Amino acid sequence: MRTLPTLLGGEWVTTGDGIDVHDPADVRAPLARIPALAAEDVTRAYGHAARAFAGWRRTSPFDRVRVLGEAARLIRERAGSIAADVTAENGKTLAEARGETLKAADFLEYYAGLARQGYGTLLHDARPHHRTHTQREPIGVILVISPWNDPLITPARKLAPLLAAGNAAVFKPATETPLSGLHFARALHDAGLPAGVLNVVTGRTAEIEEALLDDPRLAGVTFTGSNAVGDRIRRRLADRTVRFQGELGGKNASVVLRDADLPAAARAVVAAAFGQAGQRCTATSRVIVERAVHDEFTRLLAAETRALRVGPGTDPATTVCPLAGPRQRDGVLADLARAVEEGATVLTGGRADTEGEHAHGCYVLPTVLTDIAPESAVWRAEVFGPVLAVRAVDDFDAAVEAVNDSRYGLAAAVFTRDLTHAHRFADEVECGQVAVNTTTTGWDVHLPFGGFHDSGTGYKEQGDEVLRFSTRVKTVAVHFGA
Repeated sequence: MRTLPTLLGGEWVTTGDGIDVHDPADVRAPLARIPALAAEDVTRAYGHAARAFAGWRRTSPFDRVRVLGEAARLIRERAGSIAADVTAENGKTLAEARGETLKAADFLEYYAGLARQGYGTLLHDARPHHRTHTQREPIGVILVISPWNDPLITPARKLAPLLAAGNAAVFKPATETPLSGLHFARALHDAGLPAGVLNVVTGRTAEIEEALLDDPRLAGVTFTGSNAVGDRIRRRLADRTVRFQGELGGKNASVVLRDADLPAAARAVVAAAFGQAGQRCTATSRVIVERAVHDEFTRLLAAETRALRVGPGTDPATTVCPLAGPRQRDGVLADLARAVEEGATVLTGGRADTEGEHAHGCYVLPTVLTDIAPESAVWRAEVFGPVLAVRAVDDFDAAVEAVNDSRYGLAAAVFTRDLTHAHRFADEVECGQVAVNTTTTGWDVHLPFGGFHDSGTGYKEQGDEVLRFSTRVKTVAVHFGA
């Protein structure tokens, strides 16, 4: 078992107390131990970040570009070892982990390029002999809280733009999956990021939450995770001028209309539902099928699902990895049991996989449920596992109504050959991401990302939209004549 340090004020430090990290493919023995920092360590991290911000904000953007570009190069150079740790701590397949690693480098490269661009706008001024412009400035020290399901790409999505803009950061990786974030910090540190600009706080959230959220030097919080935690953070920040960016839950729907290419739709829905064992905020978890093709489509869907292979992420033949830990596995199994109690029929899957070498892992078979009541918990609540619920509706209008009948609004897809229905769907569904004849998952770094309603908080991630969160706008008027 490895014992790993964390990064505070440009130094790699350890503590006497530690937290064990486990491989969800076999939870019997820990694979690594990380420091469990205390509240005073968090306060020290904010001190490092505040002091470093004063210099980093004045650093030439071209110097920032060089740091981010070199960090991207190092991540690509180390992709093999980084992806291995992503798989080891999270469980996802090596192919998924390598894709996540290379996408993390993409984020650094994209925002390095964006940092070279203009940072304001020249505006007309009604007064003679005046020239007025806006300029964007970093907001200060930002707390980054990332989840366990995408332990490398989420820190990259959040940290790359805020660092490129000149902010400093205190980064809290998920306790279950900290190794990936430490790799990201290591690359930035080795690339020459000044001491204190990035500080990594590993520890038990319950013990350090107050220190993380109540520090007076905090300018913004960017969080990806559950609605319950997001709401708690928002309430805690409510009486202060601290920005909050939340990427929260989803109950994403794919609609299959009667004119769709049904085999292609089945393959796309299965990929969107069961990749990463359904542990993606953009995973399809509801399927709304026009009644005329419901039986044929569910037959194809079940066949595609049964063809998947459950196994450890290190096995090249695996297509569905274990869930991220025992608590996650047990929660999904409880959701399945409740769905059956509420009348759902298990078309395939529906149970844990404990056969042979899987006995000590966190495996749940990919599951398709039918006979779903629209008020049932499995149709309404986020399961965050390999579970797909299928309902029939009469027509296109009923399908759109069913998509929008949700507290969430992250992602939705429609499968159709009708351009009118495709464009109407894009216009009428209440979601931040809309797909036509493709999966609900997988968005490039330059495409704005974020949901509506209870799926998000208004600030988008990715693309140049994310800079609205991590920068502020100053208007400057210059009088240059008599």
